[in-house]
Amino acid sequence: MQVQRFVKWLGVLASLLVQAAALPVQAQTTQIKTEYLMTYEVPLDAPVPIDGSLLIVNVKPTGGWAKGPAINGTFLSPGADWLRVLPSGALRLDVRALLKTDDGALIYVTYNGIVQNSPESAEKLNKGERLTAKDIPYFVTAPTFQTSSPKYAWLNSVQAVSKMVEIKFGEGGFVRYDTFIVR
Repeated sequence: MQVQRFVKWLGVLASLLVQAAALPVQAQTTQIKTEYLMTYEVPLDAPVPIDGSLLIVNVKPTGGWAKGPAINGTFLSPGADWLRVLPSGALRLDVRALLKTDDGALIYVTYNGIVQNSPESAEKLNKGERLTAKDIPYFVTAPTFQTSSPKYAWLNSVQAVSKMVEIKFGEGGFVRYDTFIVR
């Protein structure tokens, strides 16, 4: 009896697999649209190497800014970037920062991202040279926001993406991003 039930279930499973394999591949059914949110720049301290796979880059307490059609402000302490070096050589970003808007609201900004550096651009960056998006093949982040401000509460419900515009390590270090809301 149990063998018959098992064989029956195998038959049903095989039938479902055949039907699934026969389904046509679906074409793209949606699109991602973006809307410009802001450009921001954060001043950086020199990276602190923890071991071969982790660097911590602290955000300097003054000098950071954000400018956009609906949000303007300055970055405050605390803030830092925990950079993990992946076996492929890519960097995985884990950033937390605090933005104070020009009208006094506090917005917690956190983002993850991936940086795929070429050996040449990594060397230039380590020498303290200024690099742009043309110099680094892939440098994309995915910011999210948290605030209790009624004016900026809409930020709590959006996903953003950022593309690095310019970066420099060492003396006068900073990173600048263009940031977009995903619609």
